[in-house]
Amino acid sequence: MTAKLVLVSHHLCPYVQRAAISLAEKNVPFERITVDLADKPAWFKAISPLGRVPLLRVPQNGEETVIFESAVILEFLEETLANPLHPADPLARARHRAWIEFGSAILNAIGRFYSAPTEAAFLAESKALSAMFDRLEAELAAGRAGPWFAGERFSLVDAVYAPIFRYFDAFDRIGDFGVLSGKPRVEAWRKRLHQRPSVKDAVTPDYPQRLHAFLQAKDSHLSKLIRRNEAATALP
Repeated sequence: MTAKLVLVSHHLCPYVQRAAISLAEKNVPFERITVDLADKPAWFKAISPLGRVPLLRVPQNGEETVIFESAVILEFLEETLANPLHPADPLARARHRAWIEFGSAILNAIGRFYSAPTEAAFLAESKALSAMFDRLEAELAAGRAGPWFAGERFSLVDAVYAPIFRYFDAFDRIGDFGVLSGKPRVEAWRKRLHQRPSVKDAVTPDYPQRLHAFLQAKDSHLSKLIRRNEAATALP
């Protein structure tokens, strides 16, 4: 594959970040095009069956194929590019895929957490999210010591969880919600991922401001906390 791949993106999408991290880890140059999902251009609607990002535009033999859905994009990159991020052993690879699916479930739970309309719903979602990270902490503790999910080797599981932990950078600036409390292995993994160059480069420098504005604009309990904090800060 010699022609440059094109990753169609959105500034905040964690699923886009997965693909960007994978491409960077494989040392593959790619172009990135960002679209406004609130005002989708006609060309995007024409090539995105589900109206979502990421899309991967793959040029080949003078034509272009569009691949949609992040899990499919990740598997395509594994099958066609060097520097594999999946383990070679089929059983280990299946385990990694399962924990990638668990990561997607965590992203859904994070969405419910920051969208919860009331304090009671917010606390319930916080508790449920914390329980999911308890499961992850137990998995990391199960005799698999190492800087990354599978030990010394950075994998697709790491690429998937890095955008998850990025949300908590924003949450921590709002308050201490205790979701990751008492989970030292998860926290250590989070810190290592934060320092990884491919993870840093998966978002634009203004990502924290964009995410904060997105959370603040939600009609949710979390947005009320943000506004309360900012009002308190503005007091003379």
